[in-house]
Amino acid sequence: MSILSIATALLLSTTACTNSASIDDSPRPAGQGSEPTPAGKVATIYTTTGSGAQLLNMTKAEIFNGNNMAPSTIIVDPTQQFQTMDGFGFAITYSTCYNLLKMSADDRAAFLKQTYSETEGYGVSYARISIGCNDFSSTEYSLCDEPGLENFRLYTDETQYVIPILKEILDINPNVKIIAAPWTCPKWMKVADIDTKKAFDSWTDGHLNPDYRKDYAQYFVKFIAAMKQQGINIYAVSPQNEPLNKANCASLYMPWQEEAPFVAELASAFKKNGIVTKIYLFDHNYNYDNIEDQQDYPVKVYNALGNEFEGSELVVGSAYHDYGGKNTELTDIHTQAPDKELIFSESSIGTWNDGRNLSKRLMEDMKNVTLGTVNQWCKAVLVWNLMLDMNMGPNLDGGCQTCFGAVDISMDYKTITRNSHYYVISHMASVVRPDAQRIGVTQRSLTKNGLVYSAFRNPDGSYATVVLNNSDENITAVISDGQNHFRTVVPAQSVVSCKW
Repeated sequence: MSILSIATALLLSTTACTNSASIDDSPRPAGQGSEPTPAGKVATIYTTTGSGAQLLNMTKAEIFNGNNMAPSTIIVDPTQQFQTMDGFGFAITYSTCYNLLKMSADDRAAFLKQTYSETEGYGVSYARISIGCNDFSSTEYSLCDEPGLENFRLYTDETQYVIPILKEILDINPNVKIIAAPWTCPKWMKVADIDTKKAFDSWTDGHLNPDYRKDYAQYFVKFIAAMKQQGINIYAVSPQNEPLNKANCASLYMPWQEEAPFVAELASAFKKNGIVTKIYLFDHNYNYDNIEDQQDYPVKVYNALGNEFEGSELVVGSAYHDYGGKNTELTDIHTQAPDKELIFSESSIGTWNDGRNLSKRLMEDMKNVTLGTVNQWCKAVLVWNLMLDMNMGPNLDGGCQTCFGAVDISMDYKTITRNSHYYVISHMASVVRPDAQRIGVTQRSLTKNGLVYSAFRNPDGSYATVVLNNSDENITAVISDGQNHFRTVVPAQSVVSCKW
């Protein structure tokens, strides 16, 4: 696949959830005025079809002056303004970095440039890493396995794999934001329960000892400082990955009643140390793992903490995964806490959801993972491993051994297969720049169903739209911003991203 520039065209609906709509592709009626005048500009369009016939293929469409009045016109409406976007990206795990570092330097540079460059690639703008191990690390570990914070140090997974790859990514795109989350605290900080505080010597499950909340907050401070020494800024953290998941190979059970007092300590520690890293609560499933008293987890933390604690301005919002429940929970949380941010921080493909079948996954993932979260107030969308090998590894016992990467690499460490998650993130990132604002749209005489879309205005004043056609027929649309317009075809079962 050739390295691409950046795409462009328009669409969106103002509904909060799927922003579904349809288009009448009938010919322009007679009597609509004289032929339009070319504006001397073009829209850039990227197209991926579920059949694989087009894979982020780039085309151009001529832009014409005026507001086309054909029945099929969709007009972007910048007067309707929603959230400002932070970006789109992938998790950069040890396993991802292990596979990338097995590639030749030239092949790796070409792949990373195509993925992250804003001028020669798709402009992916966000990355997620772990604080200590995750289920795609070389082993279970924390950054302070010996008792006492004086024993804090980065592990070889960071120093030899994750940090070198992050540096290569940041050399390509210095604007990439990084969010970090722990899968577990150090084992010496764990207890079986917070009442008896009985020691709990296990990577899996356990609670954070309340007596170590201040120390654990300093653990985050040390991590952020250690990464900064490497030239890597941590934009955001969450206090605990999947806090209601007791079963991961490395995990820590942290219900909202325990996350709230820890977040207070964490925010205070950040404030005292001049750290402006954002804190996102929860970082788990839409359905709260069906635990009754954990429903609306982040809202309960907001209510418990109030707004008067030290560093409260750093607790900006909450993060969600999609391994249980429905993304309509995002709108519910936004309604309850409209002044707080939302991000979508993890989704995976694997054997359980036919993850290598593009014809099945492209439509579902574009609708639910990217457009379905962005249209419900998410400022960022991240999926799980950027790259795994064809054997779904390397991985750890007790973690996910049935996951595919957004990209799979063959065991020759040269041949790459891109899966749906690579396409849905790249379709968003290629036309929606950090600090873009999601905006509205008005519609004329739409009669055919099958479209889901979102539209944006970028910081440079350009417009962008990402459109999913879930129907079995091609749809022709005229896209207008009120001053200019262009025509584009959205093939059946496809995603089209446009920028102009």
